[in-house]
Amino acid sequence: MPKITYQDNQGNSKIIEVENGLSVMEGAVQNDIPGIDADCGGSMACATCHVYVEEKWLDKLPKAEEAEVDMIDMAYEPKKNSRLSCQLIVSSDLEGLIVTTPAKQS
Repeated sequence: MPKITYQDNQGNSKIIEVENGLSVMEGAVQNDIPGIDADCGGSMACATCHVYVEEKWLDKLPKAEEAEVDMIDMAYEPKKNSRLSCQLIVSSDLEGLIVTTPAKQS
């Protein structure tokens, strides 16, 4: 199982093994990672699973679809490396991915 690093806005991090096929959000929820609220359960109807993806990973991830981009616009302090963690599906290609949660969720 790929290891994903979840980091908070203070720099505290936790490395979790997440099963292939789950989303980065599901891995966070199943492991009680603070800062990823996932209010809509991954249906892309909110932005409470908003994360910042480490820059070097941006080109390795599928591009955000228009609906995700629209939802990110409603997130707290969106940046060019913002993604919804419910849209990031874990595979062996994501081994070592680092995501950081914002100071708060919308």
